[in-house]
Amino acid sequence: MRFKNTIFSNIYGNPSAFGLDLSDFSIKIAQLKKRRKFFELKSYNRIPMPEGVVEGGIIKNEKKLIDILRKSTSTVKGGSIKTPYTVCSLPEQHGFIKIIQLPKMKPEEVKQAIRWEAEANIPFSLDEVYLGWHIIPLKRRDDRMEVLISAVPKNLVDEYLGVFREANIEPIVFEIESTATARSLIKDEFSSKPVLVIDLGFTRTSFIIFAGQSIRFTSSISTVCTKEFIDAIAGKLNTSLKEPQLSKIKIDLSKKEEGGKIFNALIPCLTKLIDKIKDCVIFYQESNEHSLDYKEGISEIIICGGGAHLKGLSQYLSARLKIPVKLGNPWVNIPYSKNKIPAIPYDESPDYATVLGLALRGIEIKC
Repeated sequence: MRFKNTIFSNIYGNPSAFGLDLSDFSIKIAQLKKRRKFFELKSYNRIPMPEGVVEGGIIKNEKKLIDILRKSTSTVKGGSIKTPYTVCSLPEQHGFIKIIQLPKMKPEEVKQAIRWEAEANIPFSLDEVYLGWHIIPLKRRDDRMEVLISAVPKNLVDEYLGVFREANIEPIVFEIESTATARSLIKDEFSSKPVLVIDLGFTRTSFIIFAGQSIRFTSSISTVCTKEFIDAIAGKLNTSLKEPQLSKIKIDLSKKEEGGKIFNALIPCLTKLIDKIKDCVIFYQESNEHSLDYKEGISEIIICGGGAHLKGLSQYLSARLKIPVKLGNPWVNIPYSKNKIPAIPYDESPDYATVLGLALRGIEIKC
C-alpha cells in the first residue's frame, strides 16, 4: 500500500523528511536513514505534552505548542535533525476514511466520480475538507474498482500547519494516524487475509482493519484506553500510578498477581475492549467495507500503543476471541543490519508504531 493521505506532498518536491507524531500527551519524532539495503534510526525523541496544550486533537495553546515543538526537534537522541521537512500525523478522531466501489472507467473520469461519491459518503461538505484518495489494485475484478478516500477538516489542518511553520517545521505530508500505523506494522504493507490492528493509546483506542494492500475500516473510541487500565489498577491497589506507559509499571495480567486484585480490577475495561473488537469484526463482515478480493473473516489481531504492554494481554484476548493476537513489531518493514540494534528498546517499540510509519513515508520521499 502506498496511500498518500497527503495535502501538501507536491509543493516542495522531494526533500528529506522526518516523522512527527503529535498527540494530547506526547510528541514523538523519528528519522530514518537508508544505507544500501538497510535502515538506520538516525534520530528519535519522545517528550511529554503538558496538560491543556492539545485536547482531543485540537490545539488549545499555540504559543506553548510552538515552544514544545522546537524543543522536541532540538533535543533528539542520536544525530541532529538537519531538515525542516516532516511527515506529520493528524488525530484519528478528526479524520474520515471510507472505501468506495466504482465501475471501471477512463482515467479522466475517475476524479469527478470520486468527488461525487465522496460527497455522498463523507459527513462533511467538500468545501470544508482536504480530500485524498488512492485506487486499490484488484486482482479478480475487471468490471469494478475500489478507491480509498480520506477527508480531514481544512480548519484543523490549517491550524496545525500554521503552528508548525512558526516552530520552523515544514510539513510536506499530513497523514491520518491509522495510515502510518498500518504502514509500520503490516509486513510489506500487504496481507492476504484481513487483519485487525488495535492501537491502545493513552486516552483513545483506534481499530484498523487492513486487507490486501489497503486499510478497509477505522474506528476510534475514548471509552477504552490505557488511562482506564492504569486508573483501574491504581484504584484497586490504592496507590497513584502517574506513569502513562504500562511498560514502566510492570503489571502482569494474571489472576495470581496481588491475589487476583489486578485481574479483577481490569475485567470491566477488558470486557469493553472485547465487546468493541467483536463489534468491529461483525461490522466488517456484514458491511461492504470488505474487499472484493479478500472477503474472509479477521485472521489475526495486532496490538500496539501503551496499553499493549500489559503483560498477558495478547494471550487473554486470543483466548476470549478465538483469534490469534500478537504484539505489533514496528520494525517489520525496517530492515536492520545484524550488527546494528535499534536504539529504541524492543519492549517500548509498539509505542512508536505510528511515528516509525511516518518516518518510513519520509524515506519514500527522500531525494
